[in-house]
Amino acid sequence: MTYFDRALVAIALAGALSGLAGTYILLRRRVLFVQALTHATFPGAVVAVLLGLSVQLGALGASLIILALLSVVGRLRPAILQAATGVVLTAGFAIGILLQAVNPVVPLRLDAYLFGSVLASTEMDLVVLLAVLLGTIATLASFGRRLEFYLFDSEGYRVSGMRPWLAESILLALTVATVVATMPALGALLTISLIAAPAAAARELTSTLRGMAVLAPALAVASGVIGLLISRWWGFAAGASVAVVACAVYVFAALIKRGRRTA
Repeated sequence: MTYFDRALVAIALAGALSGLAGTYILLRRRVLFVQALTHATFPGAVVAVLLGLSVQLGALGASLIILALLSVVGRLRPAILQAATGVVLTAGFAIGILLQAVNPVVPLRLDAYLFGSVLASTEMDLVVLLAVLLGTIATLASFGRRLEFYLFDSEGYRVSGMRPWLAESILLALTVATVVATMPALGALLTISLIAAPAAAARELTSTLRGMAVLAPALAVASGVIGLLISRWWGFAAGASVAVVACAVYVFAALIKRGRRTA
């Protein structure tokens, strides 16, 4: 398998995972939270590289710390939770840059972390992406109906005696797993584009959760593969090409919906 073949497989797996998880992230209105999470995990990635560990393990550790901090803030001062999320984003990212500055030998470049290095995907990256994708599918197969109930009628979910904390925990676990698995290939910025844009496009084209859960991964995979091919044919940056295609897909979907309304 050549490096480009691995990149195609990686972007397809990452797209399927991002589109599927992105459906639930979008409906739960957590896209900005994911943006904070991807940027704030940078210090964890730097520390992991310094210790000789994988970037994914460092990102996972940083994600758990961030979730713990935001959980405490949410319980003590829920009114400032959104502001605290913004603070965590900027503070975490700044700490990562400082750590990298005082350790110039760290082989982790800021641009690679932001835009990913899908063309440098390894066999282990593919294994991690596949494992998380299968785990996500299994989780949604088991708890999908409960999550749908919670997303569309959280008050009814609570009144019926079900546990909101369990649904929130599952959604957070899916979010963190998706971010951690896709970061090496997609980077912080591209992860957001493949999580948000295909899911938003699917929402424009269908009104059901099941429809979104099928359409969003398909659009994300198509955006990733087309963007990667464009980058090869015309010599553009791979991450930027994928992000532009994903945004174009959303714009096209929005135009289709508008055309249906005016027809």
